[in-house]
Amino acid sequence: MNTAQQPDLWMTEMSSPVGVLRLVASASGLRHVYWPNDRGTLTSTRRVNPQEHPILLEAVEQLDEYFAGTLRQFHLPLDLRGTEFQVLAWNALATIPYGHTATYSTQAVRIGRPTAVRAIGAANGKNPVSIVLPCHRVIGADGSLTGFAGGLPAKRQLLDHEQLHAGLTLFPASPVT
Repeated sequence: MNTAQQPDLWMTEMSSPVGVLRLVASASGLRHVYWPNDRGTLTSTRRVNPQEHPILLEAVEQLDEYFAGTLRQFHLPLDLRGTEFQVLAWNALATIPYGHTATYSTQAVRIGRPTAVRAIGAANGKNPVSIVLPCHRVIGADGSLTGFAGGLPAKRQLLDHEQLHAGLTLFPASPVT
C-alpha cells in the first residue's frame, strides 16, 4: 500500500478490568492509551482489529498479560509526543518497580530536576500511555492517592492489582526512593 494512502494513526479497543481502553498507534509505536472517560481527539485515526496492526496486537497482548498478573514490565515501541521535559518524565515512570510506588519528588530527583516537582505532576497528568508507563505508581509525599487520568478508583485498582500479584502489601506505605 502506498504510504500516502495509509492513515497516520490506527486505533483499537480492548476490554480490561478498568474499563474499555482505546489504544492508538502510529507506524512506529504506541501513542495513546485512552481511558473510558477520555475524550481524546482521534482525527485521521483508522479503527482496526488488533491483528491488522502489529503494534496494537502486541499492546493488547501485553496489557492482557499485565491484567492477568503475568507481565510486570512492558516491552513496546512507543511514539511519545511531548516536550523534552515531558518525555523525560514519562520515561522515568518506567523505572518505578512493579507493585511499588514513588513520589513526585522522587521522580523529579531521578531525572536530575529536584525542584521540578510540580512540573513532574503536570507532565504525569499528560502521560499519553498510562499503565504502559505507570503514572499510577506515583503518589503524594504523604502517601495519598493523587490525580489520575483514569480516576482515583482505577488508580487504586491498578495499585492493588500489582501488589497482589507481586505478593506485596505496600500501599499505603513508604514509597520507593
